[in-house]
Amino acid sequence: MSDENIYANLTQLGRRTELPTSPEQAVLERVPNPQKDARYAVRFTAPEFTSLCPLTGQPDFAHLVIDYVPAGWLVESKSLKLYLGSFRNHGAFHEDCTVSIGRRLADLLEPEWLRIGGYWYPRGGMPIDVFYQTGEPPRDVWLPDQGVATYRGRG
Repeated sequence: MSDENIYANLTQLGRRTELPTSPEQAVLERVPNPQKDARYAVRFTAPEFTSLCPLTGQPDFAHLVIDYVPAGWLVESKSLKLYLGSFRNHGAFHEDCTVSIGRRLADLLEPEWLRIGGYWYPRGGMPIDVFYQTGEPPRDVWLPDQGVATYRGRG
């Protein structure tokens, strides 16, 4: 596939796209990895992620950090942004949101390795941090610390 055609199947990039109403309706898109002969890590950070408490309907907020070592595919970033935005009206516990995002990306991309850190702001006075990864981290790829400090309140 020539370089100019690897993006031919994208349906959202470069177009006006409405925010999906749910994660199930969101379309995550991938493109071939043009550097698949190199081993490297990709990081996406979503410091203003929101979802809803499934019982109260109140908003929950998190700082998400997604790292992956691609194999044959890369996630298209606009589709990822729209997918993550679709959670703002979705009711689910922190654990469900974080792990669902990690699993959906792993299923789509089939990466060498993927991890997601969900650093959630307190609900009921207690922060809940959720971590998911697909296996052992590769030893020969630079994987920086996710850089999110544990919750300290006012301190």
